[in-house]
Amino acid sequence: MPRPRPTRTRPRRRASFAGVLGELLVTAGVFVLLFLGWQLWLNNLILDKQQSASAASQSAEWIQQATTTPPPPEATTTEPPVTARVGPAQPFAVVYIPRLGADWQRTIREGVDVETVLNSFTAGVGHYTDTQMPGEVGNFGIAGHDSGWGNTFIDLMKLQIGDKIYIQTQDGWYTYSFQNDEYVQPNASDVLLPVPRHPEMPADGRYITITTCNPPFAAAERLIAYGTFDGWQPLTAGAPAEIAAQVAANQTGA
Repeated sequence: MPRPRPTRTRPRRRASFAGVLGELLVTAGVFVLLFLGWQLWLNNLILDKQQSASAASQSAEWIQQATTTPPPPEATTTEPPVTARVGPAQPFAVVYIPRLGADWQRTIREGVDVETVLNSFTAGVGHYTDTQMPGEVGNFGIAGHDSGWGNTFIDLMKLQIGDKIYIQTQDGWYTYSFQNDEYVQPNASDVLLPVPRHPEMPADGRYITITTCNPPFAAAERLIAYGTFDGWQPLTAGAPAEIAAQVAANQTGA
């Protein structure tokens, strides 16, 4: 009877320092990718919905107030009323830009503080305090992120000449038409002058200037969008036709 052969076992390989380090780096890389996926996609999607929903609620609240408390006769004239100034980080307007999406809307707060305005779950757009208010002669300047924290103005470069920008306040609807855009250095503060880029000219019209970072996910320069004032109507006259369905959906919570 043959004798059984002894079973040979392979010696266990000892984990080397380089091997352990490599595994740790791979694991860390996976976590980094997951975090970036959260930060750049899911987190922005959630914030986009939250900021839009907050703006819808604010819009509906002002319309309800106007319906139950009609404005005085002088508020229905063709000359637009000047929106009253508010304290830092306080909401005073909602902006609608149809080119940015059929349900795109954001609350505008006073100031451009990062934590309380631009990174807010319920805002996303801020007003440059040193610029004019809606209805005031001069330049109404606002800002928002292009990417991150809701991707507020990530599609701003898609605006086409004549596209409408609607600003809703407690007083009414202010309509602007997009005219042109440009890319500037971050320190180009003259885009916020009463007449953008023209310090020598006194303002004789009403303008809107929107600023955001460029390119997406970086801040090497600024994308600036300019618009001119078209007209105004009180809240009781109803929303402009282009956004009437969107505004109605806000009121019903649809």
